[in-house]
Amino acid sequence: MTGLDALQSVQFVSKKGKRLAVLSVEEWEALIEWLESLEDAQIARSAVAKLKSANGSRKRAGWREWSSVEDELA
Repeated sequence: MTGLDALQSVQFVSKKGKRLAVLSVEEWEALIEWLESLEDAQIARSAVAKLKSANGSRKRAGWREWSSVEDELA
C-alpha cells in the first residue's frame, strides 16, 4: 500500500462534536513510510543541488570525508 492509498482509505467519525480520521495500523505505517521517503528524496535533491553549485567539488559543497565521520556513526 502506498501513502496515497493510505490517505484515500481514511474513514471519518464524529465524537463529541469533533471529526476524527481513522486509519488501520497498516495504513498508518504506509503513510509514515511514504512521508519518510519524500523527506529522503528532498534531502538527496538538496545535496545534489549543493554539489552542482560547487561544480562537483564535494569539499566546497560541505561534504565531509568518510574517514572523519565513520566513528561518529558506529
